[in-house]
Amino acid sequence: MLRPGESAGNARPLRLYVNIDHVATLRQARRGTHPDPVAAALLCEAAGVEGITAHLREDRRHIQDADIEALATQVRTVLNLEMAVTSEMVEIARRIRPFQVTLVPERRAEITTEGGLSLSAVSRELPGVIQALRDVGSRVSLFIDPDPAIVAASAALGVDAIELHTGQYAHHPGDPAPLASLVTSAQAGAAAGMAVHAGHGLSVENVGPVAAIPEIEELNIGHAIVGRAIFVGLPAAIAEVRAAMHAARHGSPIALPPR
Repeated sequence: MLRPGESAGNARPLRLYVNIDHVATLRQARRGTHPDPVAAALLCEAAGVEGITAHLREDRRHIQDADIEALATQVRTVLNLEMAVTSEMVEIARRIRPFQVTLVPERRAEITTEGGLSLSAVSRELPGVIQALRDVGSRVSLFIDPDPAIVAASAALGVDAIELHTGQYAHHPGDPAPLASLVTSAQAGAAAGMAVHAGHGLSVENVGPVAAIPEIEELNIGHAIVGRAIFVGLPAAIAEVRAAMHAARHGSPIALPPR
């Protein structure tokens, strides 16, 4: 079965999902109603993205329950719900039935997600959580560090997809090791029959080498797009990232926009 945005043949089209969390971060600074992350999601869809990502954190620091409820009914592409492995979050996900659930780690003190999910830490809960989400029709993805051993453990759990944490790559420009880990992990994930996604810290400046990895079929980008949108608007910020992704995927020179 083809996934949204895919086409027949051997090539994997590269999808862009926009994470709208930080639209909600700006709203929560005043605890008001603007800017509205749901309106932002619809604008992203109008700009041609293939999906919307939102992380409902346990501490509700940005996205709120009402946002998720609204996104579940108003998003017209697909909704990728990021969430911790907790009974509360599983109950919410089973009620709204997003197209995809990405299971992520959470620490209350972190500013943003700092690493991949420790499978050993949630080994008892994961099989039941995965099955509970599948029972309501949601695809399940695990947000993991780019390590072939963790990729293999994810495959053993029977998940539909993995999302490779690109933080080490994004935060250490010029170091070839993080990119090499992404390449080998993407190859391992695809060989094991899982869809391979990637995200965290990606921007128009650094997305190219990750977008060029042929096994990766979905990128989740949020903070850089929302931040750039302050200056040029969401559609233009999305177009810039999309152009960089397309150029890298097809081996074209990348002309970065003026900053």
